[in-house]
Amino acid sequence: MISIEDVTVAYGGFVLLDKINFHVSETDKIGLVGKNGAGKSTILKLICGQQNPTSGRIDKPRDLTVGYLPQIMEHHRGRTVLEETMTAFAGTAEIEREIASVTRELETRTDYESDAYVELIERLTSLNDRLEMSHSEPPEVQARRTLLGLGFLDDELGRLTETFSQGWNMRIELAKILLQQPDVLLLDEPTNHLDIESIEWLEDYLKARRCALLLVSHDRRFLDTVTNRTVEVMLGHIHDYKVPYTKYLELRAERLQQQVAAYENQQRMIQKTEEFINTFRYKPTKSNQVQSRIKALEKLDRIEIDETDNARLTVKFPPAPRSGDVVFKGTDLTVGYPQKVVFRHAEVEIKRGEKVALIGRNGEGKTTLMRVIAGELQPISGEARLGHNVQLGYYAQNQEDILDKNETVFSTLDRIAVGDIRSKLRDLLAQFLFRGEDIDKRVSVLSGGERARLGMAKLMLQSYNLLALDEPTNHMDIKSKDILKQALKAYDGTLIVVSHDRDFLDGLVDKMYEFRDGQVREHLGTVSDFLAKRKLETLQELERKTVAQAAPKQEDVQKKAAYEERKQESRMDRKKKNRISWLECEIGKLETRMKEIETILAVPSEKDDIMELTREYLECKRDLDAKTEEWGTLAC
Repeated sequence: MISIEDVTVAYGGFVLLDKINFHVSETDKIGLVGKNGAGKSTILKLICGQQNPTSGRIDKPRDLTVGYLPQIMEHHRGRTVLEETMTAFAGTAEIEREIASVTRELETRTDYESDAYVELIERLTSLNDRLEMSHSEPPEVQARRTLLGLGFLDDELGRLTETFSQGWNMRIELAKILLQQPDVLLLDEPTNHLDIESIEWLEDYLKARRCALLLVSHDRRFLDTVTNRTVEVMLGHIHDYKVPYTKYLELRAERLQQQVAAYENQQRMIQKTEEFINTFRYKPTKSNQVQSRIKALEKLDRIEIDETDNARLTVKFPPAPRSGDVVFKGTDLTVGYPQKVVFRHAEVEIKRGEKVALIGRNGEGKTTLMRVIAGELQPISGEARLGHNVQLGYYAQNQEDILDKNETVFSTLDRIAVGDIRSKLRDLLAQFLFRGEDIDKRVSVLSGGERARLGMAKLMLQSYNLLALDEPTNHMDIKSKDILKQALKAYDGTLIVVSHDRDFLDGLVDKMYEFRDGQVREHLGTVSDFLAKRKLETLQELERKTVAQAAPKQEDVQKKAAYEERKQESRMDRKKKNRISWLECEIGKLETRMKEIETILAVPSEKDDIMELTREYLECKRDLDAKTEEWGTLAC
């Protein structure tokens, strides 16, 4: 269907893509993977015609329809969400006009056996099929169902698009593309602004949709669920695997091992052959054998090992200064904006050393609470305060707006760096893969992933004991996300993170605040625990709605009232039990670490820093005393 032949893309002396070749068929669902800046987004732009190759060609049928969702796009204003989404059906009128045109041409022709006449018949059939598909149900019904699937509420469909964030406008554009039902979908990081439930809806849609798909995503589970083929873009070349992402990783590792083994075997054979030639080159009795082996070496097809890009992040956050036990406390918080209250009566308490995720659908208040924590927004009512000696490092979601596009990578950090760190800026930038000429790039030409890395580098310029990170992995490639996750796990301060990335959060956080229906609920445990529980709650809610549609019996009403009363009474008890369980777990960790330090201090080696170990032991002791005291109060 689409054929990419010997395509090269070069910028001056830099070759981004070097004579790449691959074919896209009607049933392919391809995941394009590779590092930020490798050329994945460029391939999508080449296919949809937004960019031309330096050399080579891209062949595709004349009547092929393509739907392209870029990372950054212009959003339309002046229409409601539903009105803007309905513009997706403007192509239906064009289809009807083309059907009329083809029909008129067929009526005037008499070359019934010619190839041109057969092509017209096939074109008319294709157009009628597409029109019939688009008329399978009323356009407004299709639009509403798609918007609801992508996370909009029914009463939000009448709001103007400009009253929504960039992430929500991206969903409108995605809905329009899906409703157009193109032959080929080109989606560049579509999950960046989607919450977990919307991602799952999109997964189901793309699995069921019969069309070709080229997808750029850094969500490993999303790639595994949706794709059946993986095309890796690395150092200007591509490697094509007919399997989803996780299987591709296994096959890629196996292929490299086989290449290395075959290369080493061949090198040993070449070495022995050359030794034989050098030993017997001047012996007449061996001349025939020598010449034979020289010719064999000349004809030998030399094995080469695929070049790999081993550059990777080496992120390590500076040690965190000690803060008070309570890092942030929000009491009876009601927060929002003049046109809308986002959530009411929230109780939020984050203690030193906790790693906390804010989760929930977009628009429910996660970023709003982050702005309250950062001091950018004051609550409508209630109290929000940072604890004693808290030094906040805030990574905002909209890095493309915060970073000065006229600055270079180096000057972005140099402008705000103070003290000894100024002499180490190049080393710091190298940790975030900005090397050589990269540090002189202007921010305006950086990819989304490069801007994310630069924003994260800014956080390393001083030591913070509270990191508030709003969607830090948006645009980051999978390796970079894994390395950032490990760095945050090792970080000894407090972490608050907003993310929809299930893999990133799982194993990183042990406490969550869920934002839903204007309320904020605390959950202790892992993301996997939360997701399993959330699905169960959704089924119960669905069942209650079904019951509510029928005329309820008086007995049922009484039972429901009693249930709600018991639920209200037990809510505080459940929260208390969860806190006790968490404290017991943390006390166990602290006691284990203190025993480890005691063992080291009993027989220290030369490499052990006795002063640092003593400091850590005393901090653990203070934490243990505070948590034990709280546990005793709650357990009584």
